Amino acid sequence: MTDEQLDLFADGQRGRGTAGEMTRPVASVPVELTAQSSLAAAISAFHGHMVRQGFSDNTIKAFQADLRLLTKYMAANKLIGSIGQADLEQFLVWMRSDRGVPCSPKSYARRLTTLKVFFNWLAQSEVLKNDPAAPLIHEHPTTPLPQLLYDGQINDLLRVTRDLLWAAKPDSRPYLLITLLLQTGIKKGECMEIKLEHIDLSNTQAPVLYIRYLDPRKTLKERKLALGPTFTAVYRQYLREYQPKEYLFECTARNLEYVLEEAAALAEIQGGVSFEQLRWTCAVRDYRNGMPADQLRQKLGLSLITWRETLPKIQRLARPAL
Repeated sequence: MTDEQLDLFADGQRGRGTAGEMTRPVASVPVELTAQSSLAAAISAFHGHMVRQGFSDNTIKAFQADLRLLTKYMAANKLIGSIGQADLEQFLVWMRSDRGVPCSPKSYARRLTTLKVFFNWLAQSEVLKNDPAAPLIHEHPTTPLPQLLYDGQINDLLRVTRDLLWAAKPDSRPYLLITLLLQTGIKKGECMEIKLEHIDLSNTQAPVLYIRYLDPRKTLKERKLALGPTFTAVYRQYLREYQPKEYLFECTARNLEYVLEEAAALAEIQGGVSFEQLRWTCAVRDYRNGMPADQLRQKLGLSLITWRETLPKIQRLARPAL
């Protein structure tokens, strides 16, 4: 797993399919695992827990690599019940300064996350009475804030794509795509997986989109999203013009990126418009409008782990100008 994959908004470049999972409630641990078990035994049991809970292969590999680094610093046969906060703090110092191998801020943050997830699991499973990693401070690496669309740019984008609905050769796809992304904040991969059967128009004034996953490990990312009342009319026009058979967008993801680029050019938005930019814009607008943080997390399909990284960014972007 790359450092960026801990970012909640990371999205792959594939045409169909997405990455990332929601974490599930803590599962039971092997009966034989106790505070007197070795660190190696606990790590092995944690691997089984991650598999059962549907962690992605990349996440499992990354967490296991980070925990192997912990056993390199501490003896593999060290009793997990004897590991305290001071031991973990010393490990972090060793990893950052004394190991002799560069540790970037992003790698450091990811490895600290690994410690917190691992020991939190042991504590919640009552293998340990206390979580020694809980007091550790998560130092977020300094990264540029994501780019948003300003209100004026949003209005311009909607205006020029709305004009296309009544052009000499009408094209409803740009307006449908942009309003869909601004209303739902879905990822590019999720957008490509929308089937016609996932859109419910039984209440035309309150249409609904269902985000579905074929992979059973990702079922906790499935969700029901509200669409605005104006969606129904443009959706019906789109069906008449494009006549999709199964998927809402029966083209490649790159085709839709071109649609966004062309719309941005019409609206004279420098630098273009991307799926990620529209996702962040949706998130910040919802937060400013008072959507509770956990409701927003669920709307975006984010896990509790990655939400720790994303919420502070949303809050910073939503603040009034100084």
